[in-house]
Amino acid sequence: MSNISWDFTGRTVIVTGAAQGIGLELATFFSSTGATVVAVDLDQAALEGAAGLRDATLVAGDVSSTETAARTVAAALAASGRIDVLVNNAGVLRDGVVWKLSDADWEQVLAVHAGGTFRMTRACLPTFREQGAGRIVNVTSYTGLHGNVGQANYAAAKAGIIGFTKTVAKEVGRFGVTVNAISPNASTRMVASIPEDKLAELTRQIPLGRFAEPSEMCGTVAFLASDEAAYVTGVVLPVDGGLSM
Repeated sequence: MSNISWDFTGRTVIVTGAAQGIGLELATFFSSTGATVVAVDLDQAALEGAAGLRDATLVAGDVSSTETAARTVAAALAASGRIDVLVNNAGVLRDGVVWKLSDADWEQVLAVHAGGTFRMTRACLPTFREQGAGRIVNVTSYTGLHGNVGQANYAAAKAGIIGFTKTVAKEVGRFGVTVNAISPNASTRMVASIPEDKLAELTRQIPLGRFAEPSEMCGTVAFLASDEAAYVTGVVLPVDGGLSM
């Protein structure tokens, strides 16, 4: 049971990768707080079938596309006339040791994670600057700091998001815009794809002894998106059960 209640009534929140996992939990959560939610995902059928997104404005598209970013901003402004929060969560895995990675494996992972974060951020910033306020929360990873066998592309993308977060925070602070990131460790479809023996080994490394539920990311993102975090920017906040200690 949560000890904190959040009210985002009158705010508009964009969440990418919103059809499943952490993204779906975040979109559902913000909708429950009274926010106008714009949910973005490549999988249109999953977007339309998600019960938690029934009240959301849905945008089906690839976040690595400038056109999708523009459509998303247009949909948000049409729905409410403003944008208050952008959560860059969309991601994809194409794992393999580096000598087996194809050009397509490398480029797609970088394009979705890093490219999508860049394009969505760039598309929202004119509105944030005009409003004199905005919150950007990016989703990075422990792997971006420490690496992981078979994930050179993913690690490079997530490390890039960390550098991007800190750079953009320095660039846009004067406009009243904060830019932060979380580094989650939750039971998502990506985690479910890990072989059982490897998953058990990873779990043993977590001081709290378990992976989080995707819903456990909501409180942290809500804080970073809230007025209470108005003086927090350029931070990468681990939400990982102590894994990164």
